[in-house]
Amino acid sequence: MPDQRTSTFVAARHAPVPFWRDIRFIQAFLQVLFLVAVIAFGYTLIHNLVNNLADNRMAINFRVFDRPFGTNISEGTTNFDPARTSNWEALFIGFRNTLRVVVVGLAGATVLGVLIGIGRLSSNFLVRSVTIAYIELFRNTPLLVQLYFLYRGLRVTMPERIQDSYKLPGPIYVNRRAVNFPAIQSTDSVEIFYVCLLAGLALGIALWVWRLRVQDRTGQPANVLRWFVPTVLLFAAAGWLLAGTPFRVESPQLSRFNFEGGDKLSMEYITLTLGLILYTAAFIADIVRAGIQAVPYGQIEAARAQGFTNSQMLRLIVLPQALRLIIPPLGNQYLNLAKNSSLGVAIGFFDVYNIASIISNQTGQSVAVFAIMMAIYLATSLTISLVMNAVNYSLRLRSR
Repeated sequence: MPDQRTSTFVAARHAPVPFWRDIRFIQAFLQVLFLVAVIAFGYTLIHNLVNNLADNRMAINFRVFDRPFGTNISEGTTNFDPARTSNWEALFIGFRNTLRVVVVGLAGATVLGVLIGIGRLSSNFLVRSVTIAYIELFRNTPLLVQLYFLYRGLRVTMPERIQDSYKLPGPIYVNRRAVNFPAIQSTDSVEIFYVCLLAGLALGIALWVWRLRVQDRTGQPANVLRWFVPTVLLFAAAGWLLAGTPFRVESPQLSRFNFEGGDKLSMEYITLTLGLILYTAAFIADIVRAGIQAVPYGQIEAARAQGFTNSQMLRLIVLPQALRLIIPPLGNQYLNLAKNSSLGVAIGFFDVYNIASIISNQTGQSVAVFAIMMAIYLATSLTISLVMNAVNYSLRLRSR
């Protein structure tokens, strides 16, 4: 009798499970069901939108982007002709202006945030107090208020007439409109310099890889920078001598109504970039502080016992391990900075959002215009996410 029960139990265990009770089938079915529900919901929204627009004789028309823009853009372009510039070209100028803010803002916020985060853990009372006050101030006030404060403050302290501009060494002229500074222009022989520079970079990278292989084989220090930097500088100097004068400097000159020549940074661009850097750096500082504190204190004590200085301990022991915890939330702050750049419309900066709003007001095609604008912001955010995910993947712990 026990043998019969055992055989029955074993047979029941090895009996095939019905597909409607298989966990793999249930998971796949629920995922497909959810996907169908999302597609149906999206189709319903788009169908209702198209029908409502058709009833009001406001069909979606993407051809409006071929029309002339018709409004002057004073940022990111010279000799702008509104009558000959299409809405597509105007959007591209706005996107380029947005990228200028985002790229500089990401670099500035990262550097400042790391410094503030390290200062937050300093044993010096003054440094620690100043960094805490900075973090609490910028984290707990709205970014829009900070932008208004910076914009008004910069405009009030700067001279209104261009003839009264502050002159700094360079020559650099600062007034309420912009900061005018010399521009570096390339000449006809610049290609020779670029070819030599690229050759130096290629040889420098090859030497870098060779020194790392020597280090793996012999255990001797690689000293990659001692080989890479002189190689690149030597080829760059050779390219400069062969090209003669690959670059020339064009200084701004005061004319009747404005400065001519050189380059400039508008006060709106400076305000938006500086505001995003100061605001985002406060959040990055807290992320850096948390990542550093997550490193086991025993490793810090071991580094001190080996005679490491504070800078060596931070650079070689603490930060490499803290980066694994810092990178994921840091990517979120990068995305927030890219999206917060749209607040430049509040101070008159010609970014992609501001130009899209102008096109929408001129054409009445709000759906088409904002669909393109959403695609631009989505592509920017996905690019940042892709880069940060690649960095996070390269820093992952590898086990043998």
